[in-house]
Amino acid sequence: MVVVTPDIVALKGSSLSIGERAKTLPARVVGAARRRLLFLAVVVVPTVAASSYFGLIATDVYISESRFIIRSAQRPTGEGGLNALLQSTGLPGFHRSVEDAYAVHDFMLSRDALRQLDSALGLRAAFSNPQVDRLSRFPSWLLDDSFEALHRYYQSRIELTLDASSGIATLRARAFAANDAVGINTLLLDAAEKLVNQLNERARKDLIAFASTEVEAAERRAKDAAVAVAQYRGNRGVIDPERQSSNQLQHVSKLQDELIATRAQIAQLRAFTPDNPQLAAMQLRASTLQSAIDSELGKVAGGKTSLAGKAAEFQRLALEREFADRQLGSALISLEQARNEAQRKQLYLERVVQPSTPDVAMEPRRLRSVITVFALSLVAWGIAALLLASIREHVD
Repeated sequence: MVVVTPDIVALKGSSLSIGERAKTLPARVVGAARRRLLFLAVVVVPTVAASSYFGLIATDVYISESRFIIRSAQRPTGEGGLNALLQSTGLPGFHRSVEDAYAVHDFMLSRDALRQLDSALGLRAAFSNPQVDRLSRFPSWLLDDSFEALHRYYQSRIELTLDASSGIATLRARAFAANDAVGINTLLLDAAEKLVNQLNERARKDLIAFASTEVEAAERRAKDAAVAVAQYRGNRGVIDPERQSSNQLQHVSKLQDELIATRAQIAQLRAFTPDNPQLAAMQLRASTLQSAIDSELGKVAGGKTSLAGKAAEFQRLALEREFADRQLGSALISLEQARNEAQRKQLYLERVVQPSTPDVAMEPRRLRSVITVFALSLVAWGIAALLLASIREHVD
């Protein structure tokens, strides 16, 4: 029985001789067989394997999804551009909140979060369930049973995305049981909220501690300044040089008035009664008044021991005390403000969407996966066929 193939028909229609046709026929048959074998190996086998795995073997994966946002009680300090727009939309502390959301993102994917989940849910046992297929189970052929390998496997089970425009983060937890997926999602949110509370507590302590340190330093400065003023008064025997100088000058002014009146009387006596016996007494009084004036002026501005000499040092000490008192008052106000600020919660983790409880397995997407494998196999087969054809032409 003779089978007529397309290759034989092509040979009949060609202009080759019978001998050339006899030589070319086996080569074409071998080439067609190779192409069929290549198609079988590159397309059919992977597609059948994918259909078998995704249709019969692959374990269902349940996904629990939640959404949350990190908000701050502080408003942005910018007054223009994006900050002004965000402030008008009522999103306080937007930029800082996004940064804190990234911190929460890193924590949820960290080893610390994995340890908490493993301790609370037995995550290693859930991922190592013998009922899970070998390709999806932990440990796999590519991962050992170490904690680092578990951490890499855990990161492939958690998906966390952040919308930078709204600040809303979406958390998806994958597990082989619906309860495990919900438990992972819920515990991660609880742990993240605990982390935010710790950040708040640390900020409160740092804020109050800094303000308290400033108050203590201001109190020491104020106390030292008050002691310095008291010691100066005791050592120099003055209370307030400026006030005492004012009193002394008032007394000198009175003495000068009396001296002027006395000298006027002396001039009158000399003009009208030069032999008046009161003239000597009046002159003595004038001389006494002048001596008293000189003495009082010497106490006010007569050298280092005078009130003027003491006033410069006293004024410096008084200014230091006044400045220290003002610093103490400002520090006390700052401490009170810090305490009031600490009473408010700086950061909030608000759950926009609670963790969902899946009732249907969302993964693996079996039909789509098989179609994807088939399409990729076709592409790989086409490329391989072109390469083989090019090699044959080059050899011929």
